[in-house]
Amino acid sequence: MSSPIPDVQKAWIEVTQGTPKQGLQLKTDWPVSKQLAPGDVLVKIQAAALNPPGHKMLRVVPNFLSGRPLAAETDFAGVIVDSKDEEFKVGDEICGFLDLVWQRKARQGTLAEYVRVPIRFLMRRPPNLSVIEAAGVSLAGLTALQALDEAKLEEGQSVLINGGSTAVGSFAIQIAKARGATVTAVASGKNENYQFIDYTTVGPLHEYLFKNPPTTKYNVFVEALGIFDPSLYTFSKPYLAPNGIFVSAGFPQPPMKLSSIWDASRIASIKFLPSFLTGFKPAYLVTSVHHKRERISRMHDLLAEGKVKPLIDSVYEFEDVLKAYERILTKRATGKLVVKVYV
Repeated sequence: MSSPIPDVQKAWIEVTQGTPKQGLQLKTDWPVSKQLAPGDVLVKIQAAALNPPGHKMLRVVPNFLSGRPLAAETDFAGVIVDSKDEEFKVGDEICGFLDLVWQRKARQGTLAEYVRVPIRFLMRRPPNLSVIEAAGVSLAGLTALQALDEAKLEEGQSVLINGGSTAVGSFAIQIAKARGATVTAVASGKNENYQFIDYTTVGPLHEYLFKNPPTTKYNVFVEALGIFDPSLYTFSKPYLAPNGIFVSAGFPQPPMKLSSIWDASRIASIKFLPSFLTGFKPAYLVTSVHHKRERISRMHDLLAEGKVKPLIDSVYEFEDVLKAYERILTKRATGKLVVKVYV
């Protein structure tokens, strides 16, 4: 017999704008949202994962625009304990991520013991993944998959992935290889399964690539670091094919400096001016991931077939969430940071 669903729970709550240490509090009396609308399920969370949007929005979004107080974070894996849906039943093991707009409106989050979610956010947990691995799949994995879909990466093409050791970058490498593409990754550690550029030894990457272009230009350039530096795009004529695509797939730092206006104008000078003026006309895209059932299904199959596997940097106890944020703020994490909730 299953345990009754409690009225309150432990949860890490965004209470004010600031750093994680300033803005988050661990509460033991946060309400469990048990009133389900059609198409909703209630999930007992087993593990959650941190993502850059979590701490960036906590820092830059003022309280009056944020929906605070609300439970933090969006990635999770768990078990359904109540359902108002025909497809997903009580007892199903699932993983997923919350849409940021929905999260703020519903005040739901995944650094909690329970979360109420619409089924469109869910994926059945692939049987070959542990709960810890599944918690780190959805946002980063689907971001990488959508970026390569939008770039129309095909078998036989070449792709450069900047930020190969990030969660998004590691998924993009594996998905691109599964498609039969030639992959070059930029990171600080070597992997023998693909071509490699160690950014710690080459200096500014755009200068290195400008001076040392590949024999065959890249069809796709994936920026997985979430940086707002236009140089990799504006200097890319020697290394990005004329009909190539530059896609930014990370979560960018919100522009906070006047220099960002100049950076944006540099991108626009290539993106929007006629090619006879610039001599170069590659596409420039920014991926903003969204839930699409067909893409979620393909992601599930890639995971279940073992073609893609999440990269886990480290795992933390629920009470040690602030230590997990300290790690993500170093920008040295290689893969996902996962928090055990109920494992």
